[in-house]
Amino acid sequence: MKDYKEFVPDVHYELIPINQLVSNQDYQRNLSMIHVRKTAEQFNLYQINPVKVSRRDGVNFVFNGQHTIETVALVSGSRETPVWCMIYDDMDYRVEADVFANQQKCVKPLSPYEIFMANIEADNELQTAIKALVESYGLTIGKGKAPGVICAVSSLELIYRNYGFHVLDRSLRLCAGTWEGDPNSLCSGILKGIAKLVIAYGDDLKDDVFKEKVGAYSSREICRTARERRAGTTGYAEAMLIAYNYKSRRGLDQVRLYDGKKKKNAALDDAEHAEDVAVNEEYQQETLDY
Repeated sequence: MKDYKEFVPDVHYELIPINQLVSNQDYQRNLSMIHVRKTAEQFNLYQINPVKVSRRDGVNFVFNGQHTIETVALVSGSRETPVWCMIYDDMDYRVEADVFANQQKCVKPLSPYEIFMANIEADNELQTAIKALVESYGLTIGKGKAPGVICAVSSLELIYRNYGFHVLDRSLRLCAGTWEGDPNSLCSGILKGIAKLVIAYGDDLKDDVFKEKVGAYSSREICRTARERRAGTTGYAEAMLIAYNYKSRRGLDQVRLYDGKKKKNAALDDAEHAEDVAVNEEYQQETLDY
């Protein structure tokens, strides 16, 4: 029988109280209590991974899992709480540091679409509601750009979480009614830009006028104008507002677009910087597909 030992880590598992674990090595990241508190608020016993420990000179050095142990300590209210540890007895300090630095190198992170669909399989309420709402407009959620397919699932979740069902519902209705499922119209920038207009103007934003006047421009033209004006959601909202007000004697006051920045629009504005890279990559892909 073939010997497979070279492919199997030489480890053993122990339950070790948190107060017997050390995680102050110089190569470690600074502990983020903001992350710990956020994780503690969503604590799930099934999400706890074994803590990786290097046992040197009888001391248990954590080289993967310092935030895990702090989260468990916070939730349990005690540093005497034990956690499962995967213990390595054959590491020195330099090996620990090297493993810590490179342990994520070959890890393939889940895409927003993969996370969304896993939540659908788990029958989680938020994702199920979003999927039903999207499909009510003859659209679908997917991972590849195509007519009637929304890939910007993170934006759908952001709008729903921060502004609720009705804002997302109207944003989808305006988007679908204006460009009829054109792939370029279903990007993150346009969806969040419409949501920003809905939040800023409410009933003063007329659906029929939006579809007629903004729809006179292709979604590509809107995207191009948005990038010329400014980065992020505000650029898309401005581009659509300009189209909406074109040749109008009494258009919507652009100042109102910024009045709610510190209030209702805060989450969309805060998300702009984080999604700029994704929007740019999406535009590059659009250019290749054109």
